[in-house]
Amino acid sequence: MSTALPQLWIVVPCYNEEKVLPLTAPRFLEKLRQLVSDGLISDSSRILFVNDGSRDSTWDIIRGLARQDGHFIGISQSRNRGHQSSLLSGLMEARGKCDITISIDCDGQDDINAMDEMVRKYRDEGCRIVYGVRSSRKKDSFFKRCTAEGFYRLLGSMGAEVVFNHADYRLVSSEVLEAFSGFEEVNLFLRGLFPLVGFKSGTVLYERNERLAGESHYPLTKMISLALDGITSLSVKPLHFISLFGLFIAFVSFIGVVWSVIQVIRGKTVAGWASTTCIICFVSGVQLISLGIIGEYIGKIYMETKKRPRYIISERTY
Repeated sequence: MSTALPQLWIVVPCYNEEKVLPLTAPRFLEKLRQLVSDGLISDSSRILFVNDGSRDSTWDIIRGLARQDGHFIGISQSRNRGHQSSLLSGLMEARGKCDITISIDCDGQDDINAMDEMVRKYRDEGCRIVYGVRSSRKKDSFFKRCTAEGFYRLLGSMGAEVVFNHADYRLVSSEVLEAFSGFEEVNLFLRGLFPLVGFKSGTVLYERNERLAGESHYPLTKMISLALDGITSLSVKPLHFISLFGLFIAFVSFIGVVWSVIQVIRGKTVAGWASTTCIICFVSGVQLISLGIIGEYIGKIYMETKKRPRYIISERTY
């Protein structure tokens, strides 16, 4: 059991959060002070807001918070690059400056009281990664609950190491961040990459709340895009499925050719366009789907080979 008080940085990605940030920022500060008063973390801990190229007054609010209290600090990306890039930039900014980080969304949906148990698991049990896991999805709509849980199961069946019902609410130690800095993927799916780092891990269950204000920045289209990134970044099984399905179609086609030759020899061939059209449409559809899946992987390779920076920080409050 460690007796030294760890320095914590709470990393909070923000994109167009002018409505909710004034509500959640005081809660984060109150939680930080409570953790300090309970003797779990040091008073040098900080709350790092990451502005992801917001188009509203989010960055102005962050700068104002930093002027009001030294526990608030902020960085701003040069443009909007997405939640995963924003979160990564905050974690890499914290690397080498603190003992532990806890990443959490700005909307107030994740239960901040779960941080207490996260820190205790780090200090008392030696966990170097602690995943915040939703205890249930009762508050989600039927569609969202089924698609989300189906996505996690699909990733698991593809061989990807993901924690079921875990998003991006997690505690990560300095050792893990240092090791994670060696992961240079441009196509980011952080909830699938951190389990690959290793180290001792634990989980904390919590209930997810309703968003305090504003609107969700993860509509269905972005969720689908994130799902595709997760599957294609962590598994090559779809390519294996294409190969197996291609072999199956080739086998069936071979049988069809043999059958056709036999029918010609027997003189029982009947001219017909329906069967021919169905076969052509089926095979064409399979080919297009296969090319689409292969194209997704080629696109990922294309972006990775460019080695473009995954984030660019344009401003800091400190």
